[in-house]
Amino acid sequence: MTGRSNTLLQLAPGDRPVRIPAIAHHIVIVDDDAGVRTLLARILRECGYDVTGAADGRELEAAMTERPVDLVLLDIMLPGESGLDICRMVRARSQVPIIMISARGQESDRVAGLDLGADDYIAKPFGRAEVLARVRAVLRRVSDPHVPLDIPAPEQFDFAGWRYHSRRCELISPSGAEVELTAAEHELLLALLRHPQRMIGRERLIEMTRSRIGTPNDRSIDVLISRLRRKLGDGRKSRPIIRTIRGGGYMLAVDVRAD
Repeated sequence: MTGRSNTLLQLAPGDRPVRIPAIAHHIVIVDDDAGVRTLLARILRECGYDVTGAADGRELEAAMTERPVDLVLLDIMLPGESGLDICRMVRARSQVPIIMISARGQESDRVAGLDLGADDYIAKPFGRAEVLARVRAVLRRVSDPHVPLDIPAPEQFDFAGWRYHSRRCELISPSGAEVELTAAEHELLLALLRHPQRMIGRERLIEMTRSRIGTPNDRSIDVLISRLRRKLGDGRKSRPIIRTIRGGGYMLAVDVRAD
């Protein structure tokens, strides 16, 4: 998905110009409600995205097998196999970005989806502007995840025996094995690596990662931190790599060498 050029589309007289990919990103909408699929497909196609509809996990799997998928919009409330079950299935085989959609705007739904590896969340009823903004944000993170701030990131970070290649989005363990991260986890880790030995508040982490996954009052960042800790093996350490600062935020509590 990297290296896609952009072109400018004017939707209608008086509309603001919107940048769309010259090679359209392929987005699959998974929702058992045909009306919702049609609405979302129209919104996305108007902005130049290539869209496939799927009513359930089986149709999503068929779409992913047929050709590459750049993003999945996945409804939580599906009959039979739920969206959370499907998210778990997708994560077992792919790191394709996932935006969860549900009529239930409860925090528990959002946390459950994020904990399974989803990258963002949209609550019904939703507006056109929000859908497009979240889609663009997630696709931008995937195509250019090594630039979460306004200054260039170093190519490589070494910390506590780990190595992170920012441009290649690779996390290498002390044993030499590559550890897979979601797009949101990549952004969070890079934000921490760029500010080692410094406490970063939840609000600032949300701003730095541009994750658009919640507000400072919910557990979105906490869930991402928990997932990242598990992948770094922090649960087995008396001195974890990522420290919780009570009432403040989080700190990458190790020395970092950046090249």
